Amino acid sequence: MESHGGTCTREPRETVREHISPGEFDASFTADMPRLRRRLIALTGNPHDADDLLQETYLRLSRRARARSLTPQQHPYAYTCTVALNLLRDSWLHPSRRERTTDRLPEAGWDGGLGTYEASATALALLSMLSPKEAAAVILVDLEGLTHDTAGERLGAHRGTVQRNRMRALAKMRAALAG
Repeated sequence: MESHGGTCTREPRETVREHISPGEFDASFTADMPRLRRRLIALTGNPHDADDLLQETYLRLSRRARARSLTPQQHPYAYTCTVALNLLRDSWLHPSRRERTTDRLPEAGWDGGLGTYEASATALALLSMLSPKEAAAVILVDLEGLTHDTAGERLGAHRGTVQRNRMRALAKMRAALAG
């Protein structure tokens, strides 16, 4: 505070923002991106690795900007470059985190049981549109693997009746799946 002839005046304080908005971050990063990409290509020797690193840098910093924990920097390019270089150094220190090329196909992924659930739901929907005799014939012959004779014995019907009911059921299910 200063005193001017007996009166005290306060000098206006400069307001310091505590964080940068996501929009401001995007504009700043977009402006620095070509320069940073050239630098990363020079360091990695590969434009694909440089682009991956550039993307990882953007994601890391944009998460912080959206969480309102990224503070404004006096030199945004230098800060962004430092983050990118730290990510590059981490990839060198931990090579297990990098992708590796191989001539082998990947293993079939586990879908969490979704495929089995979808198949069961579809089968139940198809069976529900059949008559009870048709559904029984399909279940015993196609799902349980019984012969027409054995299925006929279980159902108290002739082998030909089971076969005829099964054929009608399969035709109905094919028609439902086709249309």
